[in-house]
Amino acid sequence: MASDFLEIIEVSPRDGIQNEQVLLSTGQKLDLIGRAIAAGLRRLEVTSFVNPARVPQMADADAVCAGLPGGAARHIGLTLNARGFQRAVAAGLDEANFVVVASETFNRRNQGVGTFDSIAALAGLKAEAPHSIALGVTIGAAFGCPFEGEVPLARLMQVVEGVMAQAPAELALADTIGVATPRDIAERVAAVRAAFPDVPLRLHLHNTRNTGIANAWAGIEAGVRRLDASLGGTGGCPFAPRATGNIATEDLVYMLDRSGIGTGVDLDAAIRAAEWLEAQLGHGVPGQVMKAGGFPAPRAA
Repeated sequence: MASDFLEIIEVSPRDGIQNEQVLLSTGQKLDLIGRAIAAGLRRLEVTSFVNPARVPQMADADAVCAGLPGGAARHIGLTLNARGFQRAVAAGLDEANFVVVASETFNRRNQGVGTFDSIAALAGLKAEAPHSIALGVTIGAAFGCPFEGEVPLARLMQVVEGVMAQAPAELALADTIGVATPRDIAERVAAVRAAFPDVPLRLHLHNTRNTGIANAWAGIEAGVRRLDASLGGTGGCPFAPRATGNIATEDLVYMLDRSGIGTGVDLDAAIRAAEWLEAQLGHGVPGQVMKAGGFPAPRAA
């Protein structure tokens, strides 16, 4: 293993709740963020700057940003266009995560324009971005599209090349609908690393078909050291049919702890945070380790 540390980016305050029917209050979202930080998570995707009519859960994005604790962690806002990016800058966030979707159909449904129109918008933002905010890019549906099906590797690399021409601070490949297998992860990570060996590479993996943790391990073996995860395995995309939850933060921490890979995250605190989130949502969540506990179990006093 090339490194004994992996950075987990916590996405439950954004992706984890954006598709939920129960609307969490601004206070509940800030409580979730605080619990994640208390567990040791130091980069968090805290909200998205999108149309509240389409994603009602994110209607209070500006209020959430205004209530964020200072200094404890880096806060990320997801953006789909120039307006969203400008709001992220105005909110004083540390990072903006700009989304470009690998498939044309999904990009038009998600953002209202074509894939390369989004890349052109990214170029404009990059030219004007203040030094106070880092601008990273996530390529959505990098492993498959709910509308077009397979996304050929050649198409993905065409999009990657367009994005990388803008020199983003970080590049993420998203398995938005959870169709990837470990072989897909290894192949696509290798292709991106061969073409752009110096870009910090991140994976955003959904566990829709129960391959998320296996894909995370494949990413680690391929050299990725940044993984998104969501407490309790919550999550889903409002624009992608049947796109269920992310890999669970506590499940990922358990696997890495037992494998000798550090994360800086306290497993028991992550489990408690996942249990708290489950109670706020009012229904069971997919995480497994929160149900079984760590191993070996703590001895009774």
